[in-house]
This record gives sequence, structure tokens and C-alpha cells, in this order.
Amino acid sequence: MKLYNTLSKTVEDFVPNEEGKVKMYTCGPTVYHFAHIGNLRTYIMEDVLEKTFRYLGYDVTRVMNITDVGHLTSDGDTGEDKMLKGAKREKKTVLEIAEFYKNAFFGDCAKLNIKTPDIVQPATGCIPEFIQMVETLLEKDYAYFAEGNVYFDTSKATDYYALSGHNTDELMVGVRDDVSEDTNKRNKSDFVLWFTKSKFDDQELKWESPWGVGYPGWHIECSGICMKYLGDKLDIHCGGVDNIFPHHTNEIAQSEAYVGHKWCNYWFHVQHLNDERGKMSKSSGEFLTLSLLESKGYDPLAYRLFCLQSHYRKPLTFSYANIDNAGAAYAKLVKRIANLSREGVADADAVKAYHDKFAEALAQDMNTAQGLTVLYDMLKDSALSDATKLAIASDFDAVLSLNLVREVVKEEAPAVDEADAWILEKIAERAAAKKAKNYAQADAIRAELLEKGITLVDTKEGTTFKKA
Repeated sequence: MKLYNTLSKTVEDFVPNEEGKVKMYTCGPTVYHFAHIGNLRTYIMEDVLEKTFRYLGYDVTRVMNITDVGHLTSDGDTGEDKMLKGAKREKKTVLEIAEFYKNAFFGDCAKLNIKTPDIVQPATGCIPEFIQMVETLLEKDYAYFAEGNVYFDTSKATDYYALSGHNTDELMVGVRDDVSEDTNKRNKSDFVLWFTKSKFDDQELKWESPWGVGYPGWHIECSGICMKYLGDKLDIHCGGVDNIFPHHTNEIAQSEAYVGHKWCNYWFHVQHLNDERGKMSKSSGEFLTLSLLESKGYDPLAYRLFCLQSHYRKPLTFSYANIDNAGAAYAKLVKRIANLSREGVADADAVKAYHDKFAEALAQDMNTAQGLTVLYDMLKDSALSDATKLAIASDFDAVLSLNLVREVVKEEAPAVDEADAWILEKIAERAAAKKAKNYAQADAIRAELLEKGITLVDTKEGTTFKKA
């Protein structure tokens, strides 16, 4: 398996800490609103990565957090708490907001055939772990207490900007009206590990701590949850490219200060989904959710195919024309496979050969577009029986998760209401009268229908009707 590693900026051979086993962590949603389809692109590609590892024979343990406290509207620890913002918007409690949008998120995942990670942990369930981690960072002199908050001192981190490639001079503060410099920080890149009531008195969720009643910072959550379930050495950490700085950068700094050695070997990031205006977000333009696409008649799995057609490290542009094309391709692909004969026995050697071709495509930095090419080439292979093609498609679908192997769904004629049924009976009577050359009866039926506002239209293909 070869993967692009954001930390090294190169494609590397993937070598886990323990042979045959993968410890995988993915940043979960902040459950204050619906996920937009740009968010869901990241989760789709992380799902493909996990399934690719399993397809290649790895034993995977995947952990994901749910952020239900502590994520401020600016990723740089400024502004209002996103959960509190959602609660105010909908006049509900933070816990009610969290539960509703968590369920909505996993509902979207189910529609997209995204596997639920082995462990899903809300941040509010790990407060003791966060406090213990902050205490240790203070003891090691990597953190300091100032005016009610505990900060991480980034000047003591080893190569703080290694993941992002940024430098201190590039950081800016006060670039928006609602973002101001925190004068309590020793360095402008320092970040909060624990907030107390002294700064956020309106925070709904608070816990006792050695530094006063407060709540954890966003960045400490992922490190604490990851270490709780996966230990102090992680194989691969995933997220969107917007997580690289400051979130993942801060995770590395605090985690390596805490454990005293390199923490995570590989970093996997999915590029943005853009629309015509640029990066997709919840605050600008049409809020593109999966439910919105469904309301417009799109199959969620057509959107999954749309994502698989592009490499995860390339920005992807959404338009309705593009999703139309993906929808048409998906319907045609499913129908083509559904029409394969279910009779016969698959050729095991051919199945193995195509399994290896598909695995090779995925092993090259998760090239899903090439994987789809292997699928189409297989379906065009005249040397394969239908039974063999079905077996191969089913094998590929362990990763693609497009519900490729299904029975043909026969289209049923639309239901006819009672009034229309009577009209059709009259049309049949009229046709029989004309066939018997009883034109007086045929004309009488036409006149009867016309009195009721029904106009008959005779065509080469037969008689239809219009209602007044």
C-alpha cells in the first residue's frame, strides 16, 4: 500500500507499527448542524481507505470522535462555541442539538454506505482523560495557566509547523471583526487546552477541574480520545485538508509532548469539494446537504460514485450537471450488472486475477478512478461468464460500496385512478364499436365523454384523451 503522507509531503510505502494491523483515527463531526456534501466527501474517502486496508488484508481498528463541546467558530480558539451557537439558533439545549445532529450525520452515512467506525466517542464522555492529559502537560512544562485558561506553549514543540509547512510570520490575528488577539498567550500560535468560566460564562456544559469550572479545548479532544482507545502510537490519522492547520498541527504538538516520542506516522487528508463560488461551507450560498440532493431526485450512491470518480487529493467541483452525469452513469452501471445471468459457477482464477488488478489500483495512493476503470474493463471482458462477472463485482463492492449486485427491479405501470379507468373502458368500447362498423355507437361514446369534459385524440398509436 502506497499513500501520500502529508507529514513528509511524499507518497510512501505504508508500514504499520504492528505487522498486519492498522490503528486508524478519523476526526468526526461537530454536531451543531447538518453535514454538507463537502464534509461527506471526506467521510466517503476515509470509508474507502478503511475498506481498502481491509481488502488488502489488514486488521483495522478505527476510532472517530464526536465533537459535542469545545469547538469554537474559529479553529484558532476564537469566537463562540459552535455547539452553543447551534443551541441558540434552534432554541434547544446543547445536548438536544448534539443528539439530533449526531443522528442526522449517521443517517447520511447509512445512505452513503459509510461504515460506522469500530469506536465512536463523544467528547463529553472523556472529560477525565482530557483533564489528566492537561495536568501532565503542565507538569512537563509544555503548558501554562493564564487568566483562567490553560495554554499549550508551542515554542517548546518540536518542529511545530512540520505538518502544515507554515511559519510564525504567516500567522495573522484580528483578520475578522469577531476575531481578536488573545493577550494571555505567550506566543500567537499557542492554543487553549482548557477554558474556564472566567472567559465563557454562558457555556452550558462545564466540568470541575484543577483550574476551575470549565470545558476542554477542541484540539485536546482528539488526542485524548485517540490515546484512550489506540494507545500512544498511531498508524494513520485522517481528516479534511482544512484540519491540517491548526487542528492536526496542534494535535501533534500536544500528543508528542505528552508521550515523549513520535505519535503518528501517516497523515491522510482529503481535498475540498468546491462549487462555482469556491470552497463549500455552511455559511454561504445554497446549503448543499444530502437531503437536499435527495429532494431533487438524486440517489445518494450516485454522489458516492461522483466522489470515487476523482482522486481524493484533487479538489472536486460540484455542479448539478456533474451530479446528473454521475447519476446517469450509476443507473446504467447498476442496470448492466443487474441484467447479468444468475446461472452458472464463477471462475475462481478469473475472480482472483481481477481481485489483484483492483487491489493494485487501490494500493497506488487509493486510486479509486483507476479502480472503477478495472470494474468497467471487467464488465466488457467477453471471456468472462456472467456468474464470474457477478462474483467480481461483488468482490469490488466490498470497497466501492455502491450496491452493485442487485436484482433487476421491474418497472410497474403507474396506478390508474377510478375515473381514468372508466374513461379507458369507454375508449375500449368505442374501439370495439368502430371495429364492428357501428359508427353510431362510437360517436355516441365520444359525445358522452365530451359532455364530461373528456376529449378523445385519435393517433396512429391509438386513442388517448385530454381532460378539460
